[in-house]
Amino acid sequence: MEIDREDGRTPNQLRPLACSRNILHRPHGSASWSQGDTKVLAAVYGPKAGTKKNENAEKACFEVIWKPKSGQIGKVEKEYEMILKRTIQSICVLTVNPNTTTSVIIQVVHDDGSVSFL
Repeated sequence: MEIDREDGRTPNQLRPLACSRNILHRPHGSASWSQGDTKVLAAVYGPKAGTKKNENAEKACFEVIWKPKSGQIGKVEKEYEMILKRTIQSICVLTVNPNTTTSVIIQVVHDDGSVSFL
């Protein structure tokens, strides 16, 4: 006998997913992701010439900025930034655009429990 969760989902059922891309006009790329009532926006700017200090100029540099819905960025958000940066760096060919920086900004619009992945 399966016991439903408070929101009516079964133990193996995910919240409904939705994704839209190119929803913002200023960034070079953007997307909206929702899972149930949780919604985040992502924007990508770059690549732009130059890298941050202490970065390897022979490779592309990525910076990830996580913006919570409200309040200051904390330890958990810094961890999210680091995980996302490592993930992006592991799937991109960093030598294609050396000495450039690409910024990825994640804005939490509403968190109903689907943001946490640590």
